[in-house]
Amino acid sequence: MSGRALLRTVPGALGAWLLGGFWAWTLCGLCSLGAVGAPRPCQAPQQWEGRQVMYQQSSGRNSRRVRVLDERKALIPCKRLFEYILLYKDGVMFQIEQATKQCSKMTLTEPWDPLDIPQNSTFEDQYSIGGPQEQITVQEWSDRKSARSYETWIGIYTVKDCYPVQETFTKNYSVILSMRFFDIQLGIKDPSVFTPPSTCQMAQLEKMSEDCSW
Repeated sequence: MSGRALLRTVPGALGAWLLGGFWAWTLCGLCSLGAVGAPRPCQAPQQWEGRQVMYQQSSGRNSRRVRVLDERKALIPCKRLFEYILLYKDGVMFQIEQATKQCSKMTLTEPWDPLDIPQNSTFEDQYSIGGPQEQITVQEWSDRKSARSYETWIGIYTVKDCYPVQETFTKNYSVILSMRFFDIQLGIKDPSVFTPPSTCQMAQLEKMSEDCSW
């Protein structure tokens, strides 16, 4: 598994920027079964929007573009909210302050990583979430291998359509990051969200601070 880049890599470019919010993502494919019904890793739908406990985001898979929009979940004094536009084909990431449109432009070094189940994942379990009349069947996958004593990534996806439900990352048996996805809708309502504002034409080259220290 190639690091589970972007949001899946805690020390990565976005690792310190986690807030509540909304996603829009573009992926592809459907869940599938192999011989004798053996579960196989699935690919999420080509385009979807939704919310996640950390971000608001829009993304396109084929064009390898991601937009992340911080969403205020609580009143935090002196907290700056940002929008992030990640253009993987260009190797560029823009950080835009929502209030002022001040813009930073940085090199994007993390590899593109769709919210799919990696093909070398290990099937762990299949079960239902919810109660009678309100159940949804999900599958749990991990990066566990026989040569390693524990997994570092666990992903839960719906059997129907392969929507992501939750991802958990561990290190030395401790959970270091957990993400949940909800309110998912197919498609990207406004593709223009991937276009940086005009202020980015004069962007600075350093990441802006999240607090009021300029």
